[in-house]
Amino acid sequence: MTAELSSMEYEGVLELMTELGEPKFRAKQVFSWLARGVRPEEMTNIPKALREKLALLPFGGARIIETKHSQRDETMKFLYELDDGNIVEGVLMSYSYGNTLCISSQVGCRMGCAFCASTLNGKVRDLTAGEMLSEVTAVERAVSAGEGRKRTVTNIVMMGCGEPLDNYENTVAFLKRATADDGLGISPRNISLSTCGLVPRIYTLPEDAPHVTLCISLHAPNDELRRRTMPIANAYSLRELIPAAKHYADVTGRRVIFEYALIEGVNSSDEHARELSRLLRGINCHVNLIPLNSVKERSLNGVTRSRAAQFAALLEKLHISATVRRELGTDIDGACGQLRNKHIENEKEEIL
Repeated sequence: MTAELSSMEYEGVLELMTELGEPKFRAKQVFSWLARGVRPEEMTNIPKALREKLALLPFGGARIIETKHSQRDETMKFLYELDDGNIVEGVLMSYSYGNTLCISSQVGCRMGCAFCASTLNGKVRDLTAGEMLSEVTAVERAVSAGEGRKRTVTNIVMMGCGEPLDNYENTVAFLKRATADDGLGISPRNISLSTCGLVPRIYTLPEDAPHVTLCISLHAPNDELRRRTMPIANAYSLRELIPAAKHYADVTGRRVIFEYALIEGVNSSDEHARELSRLLRGINCHVNLIPLNSVKERSLNGVTRSRAAQFAALLEKLHISATVRRELGTDIDGACGQLRNKHIENEKEEIL
């Protein structure tokens, strides 16, 4: 057996049952538990002897070790510990239509975007499909779905620590498990994937994970400005990225979301808005404007919400759909990577 339990597909579980000398019908029982992120010791409808055998195998899940509740809204932030001791984080946000969980796809990140706290300590490793799945199922078990709701997590956004398309195979495997009827059963239309712009993977994504919402971290209307904050722009220019985005929109029929963090004195002038409208014209898209959460390590500050609203209004006037993202969890280190970095720094201080 090569895969950890939490990442195994049904065929792998079936093969494992054969190796362990168990009847084939046990595979369906075990897989149904794994699809919900349940560890062997909690699999109540299988024999104790089998539970003990499975408990000896690597599981590869994520456990919630810290939960922070916002005092301003219903946002919750989770710190997860992986089986090898690494730390990632997630955020549960409440909306009128349900709850959206932002999950991580890597421990850290190597993309180096100047405005993101996730990349400050670099990339440690990729998350497996099972570990990503466990981020969701751990929240399902820890947080009540609420009256009249069947599940806690109704939507997933892959916008936490890491670049999902830099961990492509595991990301695709996770998406298949998350959307499968015998997995989490979440509609792919309720899943968003955010990328800084790995162009070749954007072209293959419609074949491997159709119907998910593609979100592209753009953050600048031209290559010169984009290279100042996003190293990926040195590998893929806007002349390559924008056609890839249009291809995704055309092939899938899905609107592409362009994420644009408004940074004071960098990319937030009226001329930047006009340049952005020219860049995106002709694409089925929407611009999600984000007043940047200040990253003290980078000396970057966000604009005011009133300025963000003005920027959005100008884009709308220029026939580009745009909204300003709600601010959620600002009092609990809600931005990606902030809580994890604080945990790492605290551990360093304890060692010293």
